[in-house]
Amino acid sequence: MTPTKESWLQQVNISSFWNKLVAVIAIINFVLVIFNMSYLPLRDVYLKRIPVIVTIYDPVKAIEPHPETTYYLETVDQLEQEIKQNGLETKTTEKLLEDLQQQSLTLLDENPFLISSKVGTLAQIKRLLRHQFDSLSAKSGFNQLWSQDYFQLVGTTEALEFFDSKLRPLLASNYFRPIDDNGLYVDEFWRIDSIFILFFFIEIMRKAIWRSLNETDVSFIDRLLRRWYDWLLLLPTWRWLRIIPVTVRLHQSKLVDFERILAQLTHEPAAYLADRISNFLLVRLINQTQDSVVSGEAAKALFSSDSYVKIGSINKVDAISDRLLELTIERVLPEVKPELEALLRHSLQESFKDSNVYQGIATIPGIQSLPSGVIEQLADYLAASTLEILMNSYADLEGRELFNHLSTQFKQSLSRELQAPETQSQLQSLLAELLEEMKINYVQKSQEEDPEATLEEAENLRQIYQEKEKGT
Repeated sequence: MTPTKESWLQQVNISSFWNKLVAVIAIINFVLVIFNMSYLPLRDVYLKRIPVIVTIYDPVKAIEPHPETTYYLETVDQLEQEIKQNGLETKTTEKLLEDLQQQSLTLLDENPFLISSKVGTLAQIKRLLRHQFDSLSAKSGFNQLWSQDYFQLVGTTEALEFFDSKLRPLLASNYFRPIDDNGLYVDEFWRIDSIFILFFFIEIMRKAIWRSLNETDVSFIDRLLRRWYDWLLLLPTWRWLRIIPVTVRLHQSKLVDFERILAQLTHEPAAYLADRISNFLLVRLINQTQDSVVSGEAAKALFSSDSYVKIGSINKVDAISDRLLELTIERVLPEVKPELEALLRHSLQESFKDSNVYQGIATIPGIQSLPSGVIEQLADYLAASTLEILMNSYADLEGRELFNHLSTQFKQSLSRELQAPETQSQLQSLLAELLEEMKINYVQKSQEEDPEATLEEAENLRQIYQEKEKGT
């Protein structure tokens, strides 16, 4: 193995490793984006199941404890502590219960859950109170809850247990978020995301510059435009669109093979879309051909050298004609020589017997007994001589010129006849009808075939080819 090849393989390995690393960073960023987008809706779950996440991530979303609900819970804690230490029959306990009744009314009237978009939480609190105290009013339920009569009726432990198990988690889930000068909630996630955005920007520019220097057929701007989906990684809003470049990078780096998934997801739509597109393309092609034939543009393009665009200086029609004639004489005629001789023999025999000369000499005595073998020998000689003369003449320089002259005259004569108005009218009508028949029969036949079966067959052929490539 040469040093050059070793260096090339090392470069390929480094490039593959780097592409995988970038794909991993992209998926990490996307996971963070999804987590950030879903944090507020799932915060109550985190608060209940994994409170450490709330402790860590609340500062990122600028979430602070709501002062009203926090003060409310602190008052309840003071009440529990006072009852635990001094009992229910104290002035402090009575004052705390009155304070909680007033705070409850304020809570229902001002609704501190609005700023955190947790209106449903307050509705749930009201429903629990109405159900617990069999009351139509949540205010009445709060007044009963924070009363000495209720505590004495059900007991201090049961009364506080209802609050701690049912109402406290709902009140604790409330929070406060400050609003910036633009009227938007403060969100510090951009500080984390900007690190990834800067990394992706440098990576996009690096790849575009590197490929532009090594592959000069595509400009730097065109490189950036071709990979337009990479720019979605730089959007500070609509971050969920990053799923597109992340999926592409995972597939291109071969960390995840989406080929089978994409094939199954697009199987039926692709089958019917391909069927409709193929019908559209063929019908459009036939219609354009019909219009060209009927309008005479096809004839003008064929017979007018001025309007017909040629590639190179060689006349393609003449070159094809010469090649076909050469193949016919040098390759085809020797292959069909026995059949051609038999045809010429039969034609010469019949022509000779039907000729006036043969009919005249047939009256001469003795001629009738002329053996038929002589006629056959004569026919064989003429047939063989005809083929030999034809092949020798084409191989000879002067014979080739005669053939060329004959070919030129033939094409000129045929061209004049084809340009005749009557001939063109007949041919245009026939060709237009033929194309119309092709169009109708193709569309009819395509409707009888199952496009999914065709796509399945194409997919099987692709898999066979891939397996063959892996085997080699």
